[in-house]
Amino acid sequence: MTTFMNYHFQEFVNRTIEHMHFDTPTPIQEKVIPLVTHHRDIMGISQTGTGKTHAFLLPIMNEIDTSKDSVQAVIVAPTRELAMQIYENAKVFKKYNEALRVSLVIGGSDKQKAIAKLNHQPHVVIGTPGRIKDLSLNEQALIITTATRFVIDEADMTLEFGYLEDLDEVLGKMREDLQMLVFSATIPQELQVFLRKYMKNPELVQVDEKKASSDHVNHYLIPTKHKDRYEVLRSIMNIIDPYICIIFCNTRQEASKLTHQLRNDGVKVGEIHGDLQPRERKQMMRRIHNNEYQYIVATDIAARGIDIDGVSHVINMEFPTEKDFYIHRSGRCGRGSYTGECFSMYDTSNQAMTEALEKKGIHFLMKEIKKGHLVDAGERQKRKNRTHEPSELEKEVAKIVRKPRKVKPGYKKKRKAEVEKLYRKKKREIIRNDIRRQRKERYKKAQREKRLAEENNSSWD
Repeated sequence: MTTFMNYHFQEFVNRTIEHMHFDTPTPIQEKVIPLVTHHRDIMGISQTGTGKTHAFLLPIMNEIDTSKDSVQAVIVAPTRELAMQIYENAKVFKKYNEALRVSLVIGGSDKQKAIAKLNHQPHVVIGTPGRIKDLSLNEQALIITTATRFVIDEADMTLEFGYLEDLDEVLGKMREDLQMLVFSATIPQELQVFLRKYMKNPELVQVDEKKASSDHVNHYLIPTKHKDRYEVLRSIMNIIDPYICIIFCNTRQEASKLTHQLRNDGVKVGEIHGDLQPRERKQMMRRIHNNEYQYIVATDIAARGIDIDGVSHVINMEFPTEKDFYIHRSGRCGRGSYTGECFSMYDTSNQAMTEALEKKGIHFLMKEIKKGHLVDAGERQKRKNRTHEPSELEKEVAKIVRKPRKVKPGYKKKRKAEVEKLYRKKKREIIRNDIRRQRKERYKKAQREKRLAEENNSSWD
């Protein structure tokens, strides 16, 4: 069995491993660490929670030469929160090696203060693409051209957020023998083209794909037909008692609005989304990590890479646009040996998404909330299994428009159009005949009433 002792790390790295309570390397660490040590370019495909961050931090920190006053490694993340999280992990190494200098370079902070701190160049720079480009190329305060290693974490998000242009400018100034370590959940075509420009025969590292869902997570569909989703949310909140529950929205506007609604209802709730100011985001992440909130409203940015310990419940106000986002969301709960519950508000427009997720191994239970209890609601499966019985009219029309003996190209489309046209015509005839029948009945009824009235009048005479 491989242990961290097999890598012959320096003493301060071993003490950091002990501090982090790591026992044995995760599968991705076992594959990546030797490749980093041998200076191979790496394309790592991994999901959140695989131990990827320390797969590159451990060997990089181990080889930093603190006697040099220069940048030796650059680590780029697409968001401030992710960069801050990597930085917090990197700071632990400094406890056991005081000579190690690590700098966090992100937007939203005072640029002049950041420049002032760069009188002594850090050994490791961790930051967002825009701020690294600004300080290194525009201000020329951060000298990263000395770096021998360049890490891009969550590369597909970097593409999604439009940072490839910034990275392109930065990488264009780097040394020829730069070692590139790129980690991503997916590798879109556009990202592949970009990476081929800078990577030299990269080693593809892909750990066995994690199950789409932990066995410890229960997935519930809550029907919302004709119901207000906020009221459904409050009903769910009334029946659960989470340690931490993340409520996901698809847009930051929806997340902000929902946060205000909950606070107006007296719920102490945290929020993670793009509408927060940099200082607010920093304070919010600190308060979340201090477990000040039982409920957190978030957009998908929180499902990608940001670790929030103790999440027991996830609630989806609506299904995300991509099935991988659902997997990331639900993966926030039920970690390790803990159990978790993922509630998703559901209507028939989500049928295709739920079926795609079921093919990936997720088992949904249709539930509804009645009198404060979660009860079975088997409507979805019934609807799914329901077969359409043609009406007598449909049968009659199908007989009239018969399939031709000799089939020509496009006959199905043409026949379908003829059937629909005839069906509408027949239906109009039925409606007209029904109207005539009702008119006749009303006329006959009126005549009967008139005769009865006349007979009654004659009897009085």
